[in-house]
Amino acid sequence: MATMKTNPFTLDFGREPYEMIPRPLLMKDLIQSFMSDQPSKHISIVTGVRGSGKTVFMTSVCKHFQNEKDWVVVELNPDRDLLQNLAAKLSGESTLKEIFHAAKINLSAFGLGLQIDGAEPERDIEVALTKMLSSLKKHHKRVLIAIDEVSSTPSMKVFASAFQIFLRNELPLFLLMTGLYENIRVLQDQKTLTFLYRAPRIALTPLNIGRMTESYARIFDLTPESALDMARKTKGYSFAFQVLGYFTWEYRNDPSRIHQEYKQYLQEYVYEKIWQKLSAEDQRVLYGIASTPGGSVSSIREFLQMSSNRFTPYRTRLIRKGIINGDVYGVIRFELPLFEDYVLENYMPD
Repeated sequence: MATMKTNPFTLDFGREPYEMIPRPLLMKDLIQSFMSDQPSKHISIVTGVRGSGKTVFMTSVCKHFQNEKDWVVVELNPDRDLLQNLAAKLSGESTLKEIFHAAKINLSAFGLGLQIDGAEPERDIEVALTKMLSSLKKHHKRVLIAIDEVSSTPSMKVFASAFQIFLRNELPLFLLMTGLYENIRVLQDQKTLTFLYRAPRIALTPLNIGRMTESYARIFDLTPESALDMARKTKGYSFAFQVLGYFTWEYRNDPSRIHQEYKQYLQEYVYEKIWQKLSAEDQRVLYGIASTPGGSVSSIREFLQMSSNRFTPYRTRLIRKGIINGDVYGVIRFELPLFEDYVLENYMPD
């Protein structure tokens, strides 16, 4: 085993772990598109099931841009007034205060502390932000806004509408959001926010099994075969990679305890929340999938007594939620490790 003294894996959601599997191609494509001289997109939405690594991916992107000259990175809390929060974060940047002061942008009416003698206080937050972003544009600066776990809240709707106006005015603003599929879908369904439908979506797929194998082999001094077997137990699920690694480190000489803790932790901290968000019919469909060896679509429909037309919408929605995989024609498999066990243990027929 490697000579690390502390557990390199984490059980915390969202925190960038010491041991992680990067997504270099996704990172490269996103960064290059935002940094282009004439960007073709200013918005990117990262979706994926809970625990798929959305927050960690966003954090990695933000860290990159924080090291880029003339880029300003602002992380906003989705539960607060987003426009007010954006103005506060920008005006609080010491390197930007001189720019706003020279542009005579008085934000004292919003309680943000940027008071300019002789300048009339701004009264409208959108007007104030337009002036702030225009002044940043003159100094060749770009602003990346990052919002984690968005949903269709009143504040988010107001912010998205204002962002659309900022883009029409060709202001140097970029937006990176993460969210569950269903939350992003509700937000995009707003009549006034149809521009979000055109926003590129990055659906986080399973991590590279080969990279996971290398990581486990190095940390636990395993043979390639044993490390591959360990990696396959995660099905490439980002959070499972951390959880299995964490408990293997803690109970390395007790395989039974590792499996027990691994299964219980996934169920209690991830699967229970996913399950509770599903409709009764979604749960029944998943029970049919879990109860059908081999995952044949025709066998699943027969078990559920569902026609193809009735079954297909559920199949599509569950794939988009990241719960099942339909890449192989005519076959459905669970995307999450040991989730079929949870379904069989917790489904309660009417």
